[in-house]
Amino acid sequence: MFLLSAAALAQQPQAAAVEDAETLPPSAPRPASPPHRFWDRENTLLFTGIGVFRGLDYASTRNMQARGREELLLPDDVVNNSAGFASLEAASTAVSVGISYCLHRAGHHKLERWLSIGHIGVTGFGVARNYCLKSKHPAAQGP
Repeated sequence: MFLLSAAALAQQPQAAAVEDAETLPPSAPRPASPPHRFWDRENTLLFTGIGVFRGLDYASTRNMQARGREELLLPDDVVNNSAGFASLEAASTAVSVGISYCLHRAGHHKLERWLSIGHIGVTGFGVARNYCLKSKHPAAQGP
């Protein structure tokens, strides 16, 4: 979606852009978050938190499966493959950092931070839910 919008903007003729700028009244600049380096202390802590919670999600899902429960959101082929599931958790962390970087470059510094906070919150909720589910072992049958 970002690539398509950039390509569409690149195809506008320069003369039309100049005409639009001359006819439109100047708009008040909107207050933006102060710029910062991408790998500042806050982002580093947020990205570390995402990685920790994705690791906890991996562990809680394995624990949940060991107690007889099944993963509902992911196919069994992924969840039952230890390396595949760990790779999925690492990839989700990398995608979150990548989207934050895109937001940073676009000047959306508050969204950049809130994306990470939301990711930690959603993953933390999933971890707590996995550990709170009751075990579902089959009933023992008598002799």
